Amino acid sequence: MEKIKVKLQGNELKLFTIFSNILLLIAAFVSDSPENIILGMKKIIVSHNALITDYFEMAGAGAAFFNAALVLGICVGLVLVQKIPFTGPTMAALFINAGYGLWGKNPVNILPILLGTYLYAKIHHAHLGRYIYTALFGTCLSPFVTELVYMLPYSYGVNVCIAVMVGLLIGFLLPPLSVHTASMHMGYNLFNVGFSAGVVAFVLMCVMRSLGLESETFMIWRTGRPVGIGVCLYLYFMFTILLGLWLSKGKLDGLRHIFKHPGRAVADFVLRDGAGATLMNMGIIGVIGTTYIILIGGDFSGPVLGAMWTAFGFAAFGAHVKNYLPVLLGVYLFTFISKYDANVAGIQLAALFGVGIAPIAGQFGWFAGILAGMLHSVIVMCTSGMYGGLNLYNNGFSAGWVAIIMVPTLESFMKHYESRKHGKKEENREAKKDGSQ
Repeated sequence: MEKIKVKLQGNELKLFTIFSNILLLIAAFVSDSPENIILGMKKIIVSHNALITDYFEMAGAGAAFFNAALVLGICVGLVLVQKIPFTGPTMAALFINAGYGLWGKNPVNILPILLGTYLYAKIHHAHLGRYIYTALFGTCLSPFVTELVYMLPYSYGVNVCIAVMVGLLIGFLLPPLSVHTASMHMGYNLFNVGFSAGVVAFVLMCVMRSLGLESETFMIWRTGRPVGIGVCLYLYFMFTILLGLWLSKGKLDGLRHIFKHPGRAVADFVLRDGAGATLMNMGIIGVIGTTYIILIGGDFSGPVLGAMWTAFGFAAFGAHVKNYLPVLLGVYLFTFISKYDANVAGIQLAALFGVGIAPIAGQFGWFAGILAGMLHSVIVMCTSGMYGGLNLYNNGFSAGWVAIIMVPTLESFMKHYESRKHGKKEENREAKKDGSQ
């Protein structure tokens, strides 16, 4: 076993990701026949992909899993070709793409955006590896590519060409914009590209509406909680925890160290605490997400599983139990004072995607995390219409606004509190001096 560990060293996360990709392929062919998978893939590629389009409901579980495997495979291949190390942001970027392979992304509509970022890198005489994370996260705007094919009033061939050009433009715009948006929320929104993509989507939607083009939001959603999917989720996440424990030689020191970090970006748990501790943290977040959905009577739909995998990936890059649970609790408490139930589709997703603002709880405490979760639930239910559901990372856009609103306020109160605390210490010192004299 020790020899195996030595051979795995430095490749643990790469092999784990490839293993996960293989599991998706197995799940596809266990769920459906090859003929139905092919028919489902055709439907996924040629259909609308705006929020919320559940591939489980639209094309069948087999095609959904197969599509997720293809999307993840393309992203893994890109990472390997560019020789990018499998660190925290890599895991986050890969698993969010795997998750959205169940609702919104496919191997065709992500390619123009990836190519656009590649062109941006070439023009700036840089390798794509420098912008690889922006490219991978930036595929959240892939529904624009699909949607324009059907919205434009020209021939099919012309529509496709324009759609591809818009995809290239999106991939070209996101690298410089994401640098500036990161300074707006100061690293407290882990979904930074989701926020910058929301800005791009809003501007593009305004242009489209001025031309008389309108995109409608969708709600294709599979309800229910198949026992088989629940069992498989728990087995997968428990395997991840046990693998991490084995790689850590049974020690929990690294995991405890992760829990002490506020999670503010850039929080690369792989580089800080090792692959073993990171995998344990990822598995724990996965178990928490699955258990929460079961307890509230939620659904094991494509979007919910995609959100779970997103949270799973970001558990390598900022999210952990101590900073995520307050946000999750905040989303749940919000349902008691609002018109929404906890098992409403948007609220289920807000709870799982709450990992994006987990650093607020990590930095400012539980109460701030609960407030952040509640505010996130308020904003996320309103923002999708701003861009016609064409930004898949709607929660990332909302999380950015939560951070922009809350963080300056919280920091001002903390500075005031620290100032008063320091002032009282100085007063006590002066009083002691006077008394001694």
